[in-house]
Amino acid sequence: MVQFRSLLFTPANRPDRFTRALESGADAVCLDLEDAVAPGDKAGARASALEFLAQRPKGGVQVGLRLNGRTTPWFADDLRAAAPAEADFFMIPKASSAHEFGMLQRALGDVRPFWPLVETPEGLMRCWDIAEAPGVGGILFGAFDYSAEVGCDMSWEPLLFARSQIAAACARAGIQALDAPPGLVGEPEVLSAETDRARRLGFTGRACIHPDQVAPVNAVYTPSAEDVARAQAVVAAFDAAAGGPALLDGKLIELPVARAARRILERAKGRD
Repeated sequence: MVQFRSLLFTPANRPDRFTRALESGADAVCLDLEDAVAPGDKAGARASALEFLAQRPKGGVQVGLRLNGRTTPWFADDLRAAAPAEADFFMIPKASSAHEFGMLQRALGDVRPFWPLVETPEGLMRCWDIAEAPGVGGILFGAFDYSAEVGCDMSWEPLLFARSQIAAACARAGIQALDAPPGLVGEPEVLSAETDRARRLGFTGRACIHPDQVAPVNAVYTPSAEDVARAQAVVAAFDAAAGGPALLDGKLIELPVARAARRILERAKGRD
């Protein structure tokens, strides 16, 4: 699966925004049937999303569908619609256990990736198992719902434990970890600094809720030319030492350093 630097949420009841979302530069777009859609608009939003998924150009930007939660009155209809839908992935809110993803995979009858939203204390407690559940391609941290459940604020320190758990669980499972979307629009420097904090913690990308957030997020998760050149030199030095320790510019290069360099090169593939 393509690694997402950015994933742009788009309300499924706003079909006028669908094409703009595809042109935003985001690596993935998720048509949202859940939080962004009022109860009275759910059926219409579902119909709009399915129509767009059937007609959209294939290839390039991946397009997924965020279903309503399993305990809501709209989930059964969402699930019935999801099976034939031409979506690249499915986002599942309020993930609480690994078991539910085996059931979802059987219900849908295919292996399109699931993206659980970990946004409750229960989900966080089980995020290590959720990350390794059948069909899970990545986890998205739902910071807004999580902070409301816990009663903490949205600043960095109160959410550091949750972010660290999710990043580590995803790394162990070998899947992607997307940070929660930023709540602010129009402050790219603040957005970039905040996003870089999560990148350094181990997140592989970030969700967005506005097209203007996409470029700053992509920039943070796209290695610079200098980063790529350094990583290439590290890998070359390590390989020349036949897998043993090597020296480069007076610094010791061992396996963990070489692995980090290879991750940079992998992220750089196909990026502008």
